Amino acid sequence: MVSVQPSPISPHGGARIDLPGRYGPIAALRGTPAEPALGATALLLPGFTGSKEDFVPLLDPIAAAGIGVLAIDLPGQYESVGPDDEAAYLPDALGEPVAELVESLVADGERILLLGHSYGGLVARGTVLAGARVAGLTLLDSGPGELPPGFRRAVLDAQEPVLRSGGMAAAAQLRAQLDAAAPGWADAPQELRDFLHTRFVRSAAPAILGMADGLRHEPDRVTKLSHALRALDAPCLVLCGADDDAWSVPSQRDMADRLDADFAVIPGAKHSPNVENPTALLGALLPTWRAWLID
Repeated sequence: MVSVQPSPISPHGGARIDLPGRYGPIAALRGTPAEPALGATALLLPGFTGSKEDFVPLLDPIAAAGIGVLAIDLPGQYESVGPDDEAAYLPDALGEPVAELVESLVADGERILLLGHSYGGLVARGTVLAGARVAGLTLLDSGPGELPPGFRRAVLDAQEPVLRSGGMAAAAQLRAQLDAAAPGWADAPQELRDFLHTRFVRSAAPAILGMADGLRHEPDRVTKLSHALRALDAPCLVLCGADDDAWSVPSQRDMADRLDADFAVIPGAKHSPNVENPTALLGALLPTWRAWLID
């Protein structure tokens, strides 16, 4: 059976570009806003072992709404260069080079709508705490702190010794075994499977190890983030899949309350509404962003 679901390999109108970064070029997909443009750019940060392609189903609709879009590989992910220091991939540390990117875009006259998915949400938080002047923050399936106990955390614990002893090839083999047992994997197109394997092995091992460490040890910084957003007078939106299997829906709802943020649950989605139900995600996202930009 051929999958017709949107995916990282779906056709799109985005342009592949490189942006200047602290550690070297930051790989990005850029969508050009349709007229009338709203003078804003959505900067999209992917999650652990993810990439800019995770936002492919969102690129054209966001641009069609008059908002520019930049989906990036974080430093060390897939096609972006990163350092060898594992500590450089913790959320606050990664937030610093992303904040530099935000400031360069603001200097060009853009208002930045920052969105982080999963681990990218923790990095987006670090970006705001690093002083980035964002016009709004969206946290997508991201929690208040470390990843709670469960299957995803168990995978992190199992992956680390394999990666340290056998390198990326051994870690990729472990991931392939886990993927093969996942529901629906047998029906996934071979092109998609090949892409997911390629982007994993092309990511930097220190990035995988450092981000995994962040997922297991990140403290709750919601109060500090709330103060930073208030100082910026920047609104916040928290979104999550109805069946998120990483951070629970109640924990994300509580985070939204603490941030005085709007909150929405995306039906028909687990941890990645951007590919599992992008239509419903955009239905919650775009009206909120328009309201932020027009107010």
